[in-house]
Amino acid sequence: MTSSERAYVLGTDQEELLRLGTQHRLWAESALRLWERAAIRPGERVLDVGCGPGFASRDLAALVGPAGAVVGVDESARFVAHFTREAASQHLDHVRALEGDVHHLPDLLRGHAPFDAAYIRWVLCFTRDTERVIRGIASALRPGGRIIIQDYFNYQGSTCLAPRAPVFDRTIEAVSRSWRDSGGDTDVMGRVPGWLLGAGFRIDHWGALQRCARPTDTMWTWPTIFWKSFLPRLVESGHLSAADKAEFDAHWARASADPAAWIALPTVFEVIATKAE
Repeated sequence: MTSSERAYVLGTDQEELLRLGTQHRLWAESALRLWERAAIRPGERVLDVGCGPGFASRDLAALVGPAGAVVGVDESARFVAHFTREAASQHLDHVRALEGDVHHLPDLLRGHAPFDAAYIRWVLCFTRDTERVIRGIASALRPGGRIIIQDYFNYQGSTCLAPRAPVFDRTIEAVSRSWRDSGGDTDVMGRVPGWLLGAGFRIDHWGALQRCARPTDTMWTWPTIFWKSFLPRLVESGHLSAADKAEFDAHWARASADPAAWIALPTVFEVIATKAE
């Protein structure tokens, strides 16, 4: 395991790979709507920043077609290897992944840029220097190219379980604190507009997706798989006690069997911005 994989707060193991696949399927429709709004077209070149195992990249590949290209960048060697195997098995010759830190995009993309569009979802909230990442994306886009972002603001405040439970609130606070301690920011979208304008972009679309779920809804799966994958890491890192995890697991099991329970999921903010001509 590389040092970057040890450092990534959500991990890169098989369980996280499966979680990411489920997460993408649950959010694929919203991503597609945003890509259509950004006018991703056949023949375009698209950069997928923090591509992970490549779930979004393969969907983008279908939109741009064989006349276009999709290049993903991720620091996990394990995810890049999975990306490459899947692309080869599906004969997606116009898709490839590069291993590297998204803070160093100009160096990583030398010989691959310029791109018509860049997509980055749930990555900026984990970056140490988000402004640098945005400027790196700007340098990789042609004049008139678009950046498409989906990420968090007010993660801790917008995520809540009904009826309320103190152990749930403590756990969400621990999640946010662990990300901050790793250099991330669960309020990152609050500063993204300023960074985009400073990097020479024009903001064309700004919106928010607030989703709720009841135990019988498919979307209930999203938090369930996150707790299963991430809460043990919180205990290991010292951000959550073993007793609180046990209490949380028991409470979530009861809520999952309660037809009156529901959860407000973290609000996902989205932006489309265009690089100055």
